[in-house]
Amino acid sequence: QVQLVESGGGLVQPGGSLRLSCAASGSIFSIYAMNWFRQAPGKQRELVATITSGGRTSYADFVKGRFIISRDNAKNTVYLQMNSLKPEDTAVYSCYAYRPDTQFGSWGQGTQVTVSS
Repeated sequence: QVQLVESGGGLVQPGGSLRLSCAASGSIFSIYAMNWFRQAPGKQRELVATITSGGRTSYADFVKGRFIISRDNAKNTVYLQMNSLKPEDTAVYSCYAYRPDTQFGSWGQGTQVTVSS
């Protein structure tokens, strides 16, 4: 079972940048597909970005061209570089590890991102 801990959230002005990190432990990180989700108050959780074990990435339309997901298997960490942030990006961001062979998934606790002037 993999344990996940997010960090890097905070308050940023519109147009600014933040980099979120999600550190994994307890299992073989490289075999997991890693995902970032977000949930704003009163809204459903939505998928932001995915990176497969092979490094293939995909993004929700609302972050394409602004966010970049990456992973460092040597550090057991996945990142979300967020640029050109907008107030509507305000949410709790959580990482989710998914193991395709067992269909097992694990969530981190989340980190708050607030975009406001």
